[in-house]
Amino acid sequence: MASRPVVTYCGLMSPTGLATSRMLLRRIRSADVDLLTALNDDPGVMRHIDRAPPSRAAVAAEIDALLAARERHPGHGRFIAEDHDGVFLGWFGLIVLADGPAAPSLGYRLRPAHWGRGLATEGGRALVDHAFTHLAAERVTAETMAVNAASRRVLDKCGLHYVRTFHEHFDDPLPGTEHGEVWYEITRDQWRHAGGTSNPHAC
Repeated sequence: MASRPVVTYCGLMSPTGLATSRMLLRRIRSADVDLLTALNDDPGVMRHIDRAPPSRAAVAAEIDALLAARERHPGHGRFIAEDHDGVFLGWFGLIVLADGPAAPSLGYRLRPAHWGRGLATEGGRALVDHAFTHLAAERVTAETMAVNAASRRVLDKCGLHYVRTFHEHFDDPLPGTEHGEVWYEITRDQWRHAGGTSNPHAC
C-alpha cells in the first residue's frame, strides 16, 4: 500500500469537519445544492452511476435527508471536499445503511478536473480512519460497478478488500452492468494491522 497522507482531524462536532494535507472535508449544507447539481451534471461523474443526473429538486431533497440522518448519526454523513483555498473538489461520504453505524458505507465523487491527483484516496483514507478512531465502527464497506476499475483501485488504496460480486436488476442498466457490482470492506482488525491512525491530532 502507498504511504498514508498526513491526516489532521479538526473538532468532529464542529463546522470545520476533517482536514487532510490538501483538503478540508466540511459538513454538507443546504446551500451546497448548486455545487452538487453541477457535479452530477458532468457525464464523466455519472458514467458509472446513472444515465441521467438527478434534478436540482432531487439533489435538494437528498441534502435534506442527509441533514436529518446526521442528527441521528453524528459524525457520519456527507462531507463537501474543498482545497485549502476554498475551491470545491467534490464530496466524500460515510453513510449509515441497513447494517447500522457499526458498518458505514464509504463513497465519493470528485470533479473530473481533480481526478488523477490521489485526492480520492486521501479523502477515503481520512474517512476510514475517522470511522474507526471516532465512530466505533467495526468495518467500513463500499460498493461499485465491477467494471469501474478506477474506483476499485481507490478502494484498494484505502485499505478495503474485495469480498464478493453480486448482481442487481435495473430497468435501464448501464453498460457493464452485466458484470455485476462488487462489494469491498475493511474490518477494524485489518485497519489496525495496516497501521491505522489511533491518536489523530485535534486542531
